[in-house]
Amino acid sequence: MTEISSLHKPVLLERCIELLGEVLTSDSAILVDGTLGLGGHSEAFLQRFPKLTLVGIDRDENALKLAGERLAPFADRIHLVQAVYSEIPEVLEELGLDLADAVLLDLGVSSMQLDERDRGFAYSFDAPLDMRMDKSAELTAAAVLNEYAEADLADIFKNYGEERYAKPIAKQIVKVRSSQPFANSKQLSEIIAKIVPFIPGKSSGHPAKRVFQALRIEVNSELEILEETIPAVIDSLRIGGRVVVLSYQSLEDRIVKQALAAASTSSAPIELPIELAEHAPVLRLVVRGAEKASEQEIQENPRSASVRLRAAEKIRKAA
Repeated sequence: MTEISSLHKPVLLERCIELLGEVLTSDSAILVDGTLGLGGHSEAFLQRFPKLTLVGIDRDENALKLAGERLAPFADRIHLVQAVYSEIPEVLEELGLDLADAVLLDLGVSSMQLDERDRGFAYSFDAPLDMRMDKSAELTAAAVLNEYAEADLADIFKNYGEERYAKPIAKQIVKVRSSQPFANSKQLSEIIAKIVPFIPGKSSGHPAKRVFQALRIEVNSELEILEETIPAVIDSLRIGGRVVVLSYQSLEDRIVKQALAAASTSSAPIELPIELAEHAPVLRLVVRGAEKASEQEIQENPRSASVRLRAAEKIRKAA
């Protein structure tokens, strides 16, 4: 297990345990890790809570296999399922389990996926332009680059990558693919590097970072699925149950923030003299705003540099 453990250091682990541990003390406690990955968070929870039942969900078959090896000592207390996290209610129902006590979502691409060269998630080395979290899915990054219209590519780069140079990048992609279809990440990175200026002291990261993020989001429908997920999570929690979400980029965090805020705010019209029960908030925010990693954690685990943690507790059943 040492090799697997070294591939991924869980972000904000102790804070997640602190926030969710309060509702995992019963003998029948159920934790849903909707983004199992390599099982780092899940392993720690299983160790700290000897009676805990874990439902680990991931769309990546390879992640489930590796996490299964890591979590083998807890085999009698775990259920590992290949699914997307918006399907949490269906997963619980199929397992014959009641509502969850806690749900953890650690969003974005995992360290393992970035390090696997044949997946094409990283711009740091040459690899096939795949980017599928679920390898059985049809759409790949290469298909997006070679088949989407120029305007659609520009919209994806702007909306999902917040890329200022979306239009010239899309234009150059369409020009290049007419004679040489895109197949590998290096080809794409080199084109982007010629268009996006690098300003010493101001530019952050590789010039291709935002386009690669946008392609990954499009290929995996990440934002659409996330928008469906928070309501599904709320439905899956018992009253008193909690959810913790770790986001790593502004688009994800905005969706989480808005969904949690809406569920924790009264929906009663202003003109009503009293608040009816059906208008009362469904959630209570457990932390104020979004929490960030400490400087010490960022030094020990650079992946935590961009993390934003949000947490809420279910206080009543939704209408």
